[in-house]
Amino acid sequence: MFANHKVIAFETIVRKEVRRFSRIWLQTLVPPAITIGLYFVIFGNLIGSRIGDMGGFDYMEYIVPGLIMMSVIQNSYSNVVSSFFSHKFQRSVEELLVSPVPNYIILSGFIVGGMARGLAVGSIVTVMSLFFADLSIQNLPLTIAVVLMTSIVFSLVGFINALFANSFDDISIIPTFVLTPLIYLGGVFYSIQLLPPFWQFVSRFNPIFYMVNTFRYGILGTSDVDVVWALFILVIFIISLFSACLIFLRRGTGLRH
Repeated sequence: MFANHKVIAFETIVRKEVRRFSRIWLQTLVPPAITIGLYFVIFGNLIGSRIGDMGGFDYMEYIVPGLIMMSVIQNSYSNVVSSFFSHKFQRSVEELLVSPVPNYIILSGFIVGGMARGLAVGSIVTVMSLFFADLSIQNLPLTIAVVLMTSIVFSLVGFINALFANSFDDISIIPTFVLTPLIYLGGVFYSIQLLPPFWQFVSRFNPIFYMVNTFRYGILGTSDVDVVWALFILVIFIISLFSACLIFLRRGTGLRH
């Protein structure tokens, strides 16, 4: 009986999260897709024609997987951080915490909501990319696995940011000063083989670098990293972040004043 209550609670949170971004789709789904579309035009068509090949592929083909992954990362993260912080700001999160719903159900509901938005925008960007590049997926199971795992990771990161944020300004600090630099330096627009040895070494400490390259391997069949190692890193991140979120929730970190 209690298990059925947990399923209902989980479905309710997910449904609420999906409705939250889908009812204002002109603000949540269209702008990110337009932004990535501009990347296709500017970096792919205009600049890419001057760059030529990258990693044995046309430059447009090379950057498409990175741009899809970038849209998934940004939107998975932003959906959770804005949604959960709104609950904190409006004090409605207290109703969740005092309810007989386990913390892992609450956390999982927000994660799936973030994944839904990230994958929705990623799907739109993927369809748009077909107008700019001729893509053929080399490893479909790997491609699906890595995009799902990446969206989980950044949904969890968004949840942690929302827990520690004290104002709406705080939820923009991580995207501006951490997330954006890591994305741009994560091999979205270039192969690290072009970098000097020192910067190649530094790039390997960037987790997004592994996500982008594994996703690129699933689509194009080429990668700058060992795919098995990259998947292992993703699993470690998911387990560590999920555990940390549960600990923070149990302690009431950022929720009790």
